[in-house]
Amino acid sequence: MAIYTRRGDLGETDLLGGPRVAKDDIRVDAYGAVDELNAVLGACAASTEQDDMQALTRSIQSSLFELGSYLASPDPGRRQAGRIPEPSDADVASLEARIDAFETELTPLRRFILPGGTPAAAAFHLARTVCRRAERRVVALHHADPLSESALRYLNRLSDLLFVMARVENRRAGLPEVEWKARER
Repeated sequence: MAIYTRRGDLGETDLLGGPRVAKDDIRVDAYGAVDELNAVLGACAASTEQDDMQALTRSIQSSLFELGSYLASPDPGRRQAGRIPEPSDADVASLEARIDAFETELTPLRRFILPGGTPAAAAFHLARTVCRRAERRVVALHHADPLSESALRYLNRLSDLLFVMARVENRRAGLPEVEWKARER
């Protein structure tokens, strides 16, 4: 089977169980941003030497494939019938539990910190910002075609988890966080 089909050469693509739409359609933009996040998480997994971070990242990537499928389906009946997996409140609670567990390793923040540190921490910081962009795209889709609120909560909580994972990477490497200081004017 060839990887190319030529069906998208004129700027259209097929939705999951739905019609063909322009590649700049709001739905395609939303699941494309989630796909971009998934790719950045692949870089995170490749960057970290922490087994727990790799396992968690791979698990999140699998969940993001499910979210992408959910977003790619324009048929609410098909989504609600459970044929298309979507993030649940339990998935959100799982992310919160991971945040809480990781935060036991960290000191409380007093100020904003600059993204960076180890290559893995920097990758997780990048993933956090890509996650926020994906969240904005999914919220825009939600305004046009209401989605499950748990899908919105999942991305919001995931960005928090990615921030904490970046901090944990630096903490485990013994690198101090660089606090942001306003420039003197």
